[in-house]
Amino acid sequence: MSKYFILCSILLFFNCLGAFPQGKGVELTLEQSVEMLRDGNRSLKIADKEIELAKNERQRLNAFWYPSVTATGAYVHMSNKIEVKQPLNQFTDPAKDFIHSIIPDDQIISSILDKIGSYSLHFPLAPQDVTTIDGNVMWPVFTGGKRIYAGKIGKTMVSMAETNKEQVSADMQILLIESYFGLRLGQKVVDVREETFRSLEAHYRNALKLEANGMINKAERLFVQVNMDEAKRELEAARKELGVAQNALKALIKMEEERDVVPVSPLFINDALPPVSYFKSLVKDNNYLVNQLRLQENIAENELKIGRTGYIPNIALFGKHTFYAHGIEKNLVPRSMVGVGFSWNIFDGLDREKRIRQAKISRQTLVLGRDKAIADLEVALDKFYSQTQNALDNVTALNTTIEMSEELVRIRKKSFTEGMATSTEVVDAEVMLSKVQIASLLAYYQYDVALINLLSVCGIPDSFYRYSEEGKNEHHIFNN
Repeated sequence: MSKYFILCSILLFFNCLGAFPQGKGVELTLEQSVEMLRDGNRSLKIADKEIELAKNERQRLNAFWYPSVTATGAYVHMSNKIEVKQPLNQFTDPAKDFIHSIIPDDQIISSILDKIGSYSLHFPLAPQDVTTIDGNVMWPVFTGGKRIYAGKIGKTMVSMAETNKEQVSADMQILLIESYFGLRLGQKVVDVREETFRSLEAHYRNALKLEANGMINKAERLFVQVNMDEAKRELEAARKELGVAQNALKALIKMEEERDVVPVSPLFINDALPPVSYFKSLVKDNNYLVNQLRLQENIAENELKIGRTGYIPNIALFGKHTFYAHGIEKNLVPRSMVGVGFSWNIFDGLDREKRIRQAKISRQTLVLGRDKAIADLEVALDKFYSQTQNALDNVTALNTTIEMSEELVRIRKKSFTEGMATSTEVVDAEVMLSKVQIASLLAYYQYDVALINLLSVCGIPDSFYRYSEEGKNEHHIFNN
């Protein structure tokens, strides 16, 4: 009895294994696809490196607040020794005058003094070969505000890099949603094509039976066959397009598995969106391009302030210590010294004035560019908003058409089996139903793509997922 139970259990186990589909694709939600995109996308990695570069540049600019310590050394060979030459006649001439005042006719002493006065005394100070090793410290204590404005520029550069990454992330989300929902659309189109082909295939089998019984002629049966073959060709074309969409999504999210991706997040549409004025109010503060231009204005403003500090002197503390010296005595050059000094550029050929003028023009250009960008973005926003509304209107209109087409297919199939409808009428109803279902799916897809573009222009692409949770999904197309 126990052996029989074990055998039954084993057979039941293998039967259960056979119930599961083998080689099933990888199911991915939209959120999971986004995570995979962020993990492997090179554009986002480049944006991260740009943030890192901006932070390093900010630290480099902050280094001007600290003193600089340098070591210098030199070996010098001079053509002559450094020495002091002192002629002796400046001492002997006063002595001669004194002797003449005492002994007017003296010749012997005067000749001796003249002989001595023709010579010079030599005092060596440094040899021809000199070597020194020095340590120097320089600490600016006042630069007119240059370091403060440079630090602000560094901070703004980091903000610009972060904003650039946000824009790259938004662009990648647009591409992902287009690819993900494009694959979802292709998948549903294949399902519709398969359903249409199966219906026409079943209708063709019925037509063969009716032709054999003499209830329809050969022309009607051939008409059904032609439309069935056309449905098969459309199904094969849809499958090929689905394969292209598969490769596009897998390449975008860096998925190397051979299994296909099965997108499980459905297409959706919202019954209503906030007014277009709401989205326009977000552009000025949230759009990535507008924020980048605003940050560039900030940089231009600080560059203008740095240019104006050129009229102010720089004050710095300095110190020097000679660690090793050969040929230079301490009594000539001290080994250590400290002090404070300033430098003041009185005239530089109007270079400061040109820099200030250039910074003003740059700032004015950026202001005009920001205003133009806002105007252009509002036009793009109107376009995307209009696309969402058109898609919503199409879905609303097609819902009624789908209900009518499904009912028409049901009635004509029943009438055909009773001899009350022709094959042409049944085929037309089947084809019309598939067309309106595909048109409705396409309207859903167009809505989703327009919505992510709309939200990205407003700088809030992450709110797309909230709209998807609140929206009506594609299942309404097939549940009417």
